[in-house]
Amino acid sequence: MSISSAIKSIQDIMRKDAGVDGDAQRLGQLSWLLFLKIFDAQEEELEDEQDNYTAPIPEAYLWRNWAADSQGITGDELLEFVNNQLIQDLKNLTAPINKNPRGYVAKEAFSDAFNYMKNGTLLRQVINKLNEIDFTNSQERHLFGDLYEQILKDLQSAGNAGEFYTPRAVTRFIVQMINPQLGETVLDPACGTGGFLACTVDTLKAQVTDSEGQQQLQESVRGVEKKQLPHLLCTTNMLLHGIEVPKNIRHDNTLNKALSSLDDDDMVDVVVSNPPFGGTEEDGIEKNFPAEYQTRETADLFLQYIIEVLNGDLHTNGASQGKRGRAAVVLPDGTLFGEGVKTKIKKLLLDECNLHTLVRLPNSVFAPYTSIKTNILFFEKGEPTQDIWYYEVPLPEGVKAFNKTKPMKLEDFAACAEWWGEGSSLTDKIKRQNRQKNEHAWKVSIDEIIERNYNLDIKNPHEEEQIVHDPEELLAQYQQQQQDIGELRNQIKDILAEALAPSNSSNKTRGNA
Repeated sequence: MSISSAIKSIQDIMRKDAGVDGDAQRLGQLSWLLFLKIFDAQEEELEDEQDNYTAPIPEAYLWRNWAADSQGITGDELLEFVNNQLIQDLKNLTAPINKNPRGYVAKEAFSDAFNYMKNGTLLRQVINKLNEIDFTNSQERHLFGDLYEQILKDLQSAGNAGEFYTPRAVTRFIVQMINPQLGETVLDPACGTGGFLACTVDTLKAQVTDSEGQQQLQESVRGVEKKQLPHLLCTTNMLLHGIEVPKNIRHDNTLNKALSSLDDDDMVDVVVSNPPFGGTEEDGIEKNFPAEYQTRETADLFLQYIIEVLNGDLHTNGASQGKRGRAAVVLPDGTLFGEGVKTKIKKLLLDECNLHTLVRLPNSVFAPYTSIKTNILFFEKGEPTQDIWYYEVPLPEGVKAFNKTKPMKLEDFAACAEWWGEGSSLTDKIKRQNRQKNEHAWKVSIDEIIERNYNLDIKNPHEEEQIVHDPEELLAQYQQQQQDIGELRNQIKDILAEALAPSNSSNKTRGNA
């Protein structure tokens, strides 16, 4: 049976179980099973390679010892083992974590794991189907890697879980343009299922020539994800891509740490990310940021964080000190034209970083999750912006919009990559100096940006303005406008509350007197 057929059979079996309700729970169930199966396949390889190898989890919980035998435990006995021993013990794992850091990875992966299945016989059938995939076989592992992409893409239809998936064409284009190098640290502070990091690992693998390079690869990527399901999927994704101890994939909220408390260990060379947008963070998170930049809009907070953690601070004379960090970040149109705090954050970006390229994406790239227009901002820390190159990626000829069945493809970026100079031996800075204006590309000076009060939403001057009649696009524009109005209303409330606070305190004092 093919790998895709095995996965489809697993999903069909889960649909028969009364405890599994919907795509999100099926993915959650499949995720921890896949993790243990892939984890054990790596264990077998590591045991063969290393002398005196210490198992990172109790041997009874290694896949081979409880799941590999198709005639093994099943029914209520299997449910009892999974619910009351396996999951609980891995959540509370202590020894031998200190002897093998892979144990820490397992503990983190199971921190919020849950067995949704209520029928032990059906669970055994699922396990047996997974046993048809041999993860110690490099060819099968490669084939499964492609299929795993499809599993992650299924998140788009799993309720609000669509936020965890960035189209593969976008991640691959960004990583190609940002061009990470072996020895650099690469961070995705809102890593979701790990699309950007997996692409980065694939790019760095081609640069490995010796054992030292292999060790650098193992330490190259960092990710943070606050929700359990995508964190588990990302950890499994890293295992699939050969990261033996993905301890740098943390289950946490990046924004929980105050910017003022960031230290050298937090600094990175490269950031590639599609931070969540259109939502607000929990109360109090904004207090981790400087007063003048405080907001509850998630994308704005992540942009500030990314600017802060990039290597390459400015000296007082405007010159760069040390290595220049660089980033590529997906952000919505609302960030480009937003005012108030958004204006201050954009000024911060342009003062501290060289925002050299802004790639405007078609509005349907993230359909059906959202039709809000998005952009990729490419910038380097340590030098203020002088000019911004814009490139508007058009829809392919004959295509009115991307959708789930016809998503954006990497070749849709081909013209932009050629204009950028991708594939040439020139440095990226020289490539930018050689750029030419065309029907999709134009350049804007920092003076014009300042005159526009840092409004970066600059339309293609080579196209006549078109009246939009598409209902989905009009609705997306309306939703964005309502979101901006709501954010402005919250800012006004905060300003009024602060203004009235001293007066209220004074009145209370007089009353007590």
